[in-house]
Parts: sequence; C-alpha cells; structure tokens
Amino acid sequence: MKFRTRRRQPVEANLTPLIDVVFLLLIFFMVSTTFTHENQLRINLPEAQANPAESEPQQINLTILADGSYQLNGSALANRDIGTLMTALEGVAGDDLEQPVIISADGETSHQSVVRAMDAAGRLGLTRIRITSQEPLGEEGSGALE
Repeated sequence: MKFRTRRRQPVEANLTPLIDVVFLLLIFFMVSTTFTHENQLRINLPEAQANPAESEPQQINLTILADGSYQLNGSALANRDIGTLMTALEGVAGDDLEQPVIISADGETSHQSVVRAMDAAGRLGLTRIRITSQEPLGEEGSGALE
C-alpha cells in the first residue's frame, strides 16, 4: 500500500504583529519615564561622619560665606573674582606649595564658589586641598572635620 506524501508548505513567521507590539511597548516606556532635572534637586550639605584630622602648623584657611564671599586666614577679600582669590592665595602661600588649603564653606553657599576656590588653588599648584564638614546633628559630638 502506497501512501501519498503530502507536500509540506514552508513555515513562515509573520513578524509584523511582533514589531507592532515592540514598537507600542517602546512608546509606552518613553512616555511613562520621568526625567529628573538636576537643577531642581534640593540638598543640604555638608555633613559627614569621620574623626577630625590633626591640624597642621602651616595651613591656609579659606572660608566661603553663604553669600559666596571669601575670607583668607580671617581676612575678607575685596571681591569674589578668581584673580583676586589667586593673588591672595599666592601672597599667603609664597613659595611653599606643600601647605594644605582648608576650605570651610557654608552649607548654603553656591557650588560655583567652592569650585572657584578649588580652581584658584589648583592653578597656583596647591594640591593639598581639604574641605571641612560637620557631623549630623543628633549624633555624638559635633565638631569640624577635615
């Protein structure tokens, strides 16, 4: 007995519905994604938990007030210009570029003021830069940290 063999039809997968579903999922995720705006983040700085470092005998203390004005070793600078800051730092540091620069910035000061101070010190070759912070309130003790 001889059976007839059926001709097999080639199997094809229609990808059009799959592409439509993937495209719709892509649109859904693009629309539902929330984008963060970094300029709208509210942060309260600085706080840190660490042991205070031993203060060194020769150091440059640079204080940045909340309004962005600078004080170098307790003396207020005339303006906020980077040239003025560099001249003052160069006058205090002299030829000793190994002196550490201790930056004490108010928590409410602008980030630009701190970056300007670090940039001025870096341009002069002062590489030992520290930023002070304080322990969070409610913790054991509250002192300046370096």
